[in-house]
Amino acid sequence: MLTLVCSYAQAREKTAAQEGMFLEQLQARDSILIGDQLRYGFRLNAVPEGTRLHLPEWSETLVTDVDILDEWRIDTLKVHKQKKGKPSLLDLEAAITITSFEDALYELPAISVSLLYSDGVVDTRDYEPEFLDVKTMPVDTATFEIHEIKGQIRYPVTFKEVLPWLLGGIGIGGLIAGLVVLIIWLVRRRRTEEQRKKEPAHIVALRKLDALRGDKYWADDKQKFFYSGVTDALREYIDSRYGVSAMEMTTSEIFDGLKDKELSPELYNSLKDLFERSDFVKFAKHAASKEENASAVPLAVRFVTETYQKEIEDESKN
Repeated sequence: MLTLVCSYAQAREKTAAQEGMFLEQLQARDSILIGDQLRYGFRLNAVPEGTRLHLPEWSETLVTDVDILDEWRIDTLKVHKQKKGKPSLLDLEAAITITSFEDALYELPAISVSLLYSDGVVDTRDYEPEFLDVKTMPVDTATFEIHEIKGQIRYPVTFKEVLPWLLGGIGIGGLIAGLVVLIIWLVRRRRTEEQRKKEPAHIVALRKLDALRGDKYWADDKQKFFYSGVTDALREYIDSRYGVSAMEMTTSEIFDGLKDKELSPELYNSLKDLFERSDFVKFAKHAASKEENASAVPLAVRFVTETYQKEIEDESKN
């Protein structure tokens, strides 16, 4: 026997049910077909809270060809509260879930329930067995005809079904195309950088300075870009020509590094004035005059060409 204690848990408000056995279908049908699931159990009314129930302990099969799908489950249908000090009275429902896959008339076993009250009194309730009539789908033998097995029905493919695949293909194609373009760009950029590295420093500097000729960058709001371009080209050249890390130095540090180089005082001072003017334009919002702007690129070109020519003369002497 399976022992359970009746406790006041959660009550399901239902219409008052008659006490006794029941066999109810879980599916709303007017007949019981093979495979249908049913609840087989009993109802008890006005059971004092704390009462122990001793229920039949069945195995996986209730009777031959009737299987148990779910074990005993007790629900509290309603709670009747009494005076203070007395236990509440519970309307209970206990049932197992069964099914059958063979059409037949089954006599289900009777249910015997023992109630052990808290005061030690034992009450036994015996219920008459129920009958379970399981039917299969009727076949009209007069008109029954065996047909060939049909293949699966093939419905036409709609645009709505194809659209996700189409969009996915377009997305993947776009991604592949983007990767190809990126790879080509990286390869070309690498080749360009390798070519520039092979070019002499004075050629690279003169090319960058030539791009800054003219007065299109002399406007006040463009001078910062103009002077940054001129001095950056000179910084790269100085780094390559003299080994002075000009790209990471301030103007003062650069010209300290150029003091021991063979530069004429006039060219040294003019170039220093150009770098200091650039600092004022970039960091102090200074607006250079047209004369100062016009002299910037020619002075930078002069510095590059004179120092490069001096390098050639020194090599020829050696």
